[in-house]
Amino acid sequence: MQPAVFEALLHFIYTDSLPAMVDPGRDDYKEIVMHLFVAADRYAMERLKVICESILCKNIHAKTVMTSLALADQHRCNRLNDACIQFIASLDATELDDVIASQEYAELKATSPLVLVERIGSANQSRQFILVV
Repeated sequence: MQPAVFEALLHFIYTDSLPAMVDPGRDDYKEIVMHLFVAADRYAMERLKVICESILCKNIHAKTVMTSLALADQHRCNRLNDACIQFIASLDATELDDVIASQEYAELKATSPLVLVERIGSANQSRQFILVV
């Protein structure tokens, strides 16, 4: 666990709030929140997990949607999964091509192709596009 994540975890345990270091202005903001989400799941800290999940759902971007989708699958997080699917369904063709061309997509395709088939298939029902898996 990264020191910044451990510090944020301890801060939450003692104060029931996120520290100032978990600031949207930081470059590594989403990465810290993702790691904090994983720690919250590992240590059964439901409130922290819900807070992190909410932050992640509000900060889905074309560059991070595949990472968020993989995280949602690994930690059985339906809300984040649904947010990713909605985001993918809302992409235009150019943005979708960028997502498909990303390293994150290639990694998810290699490690969890079923996730792509199931999740992207859900997005496909609300929007017609074809993915080669």
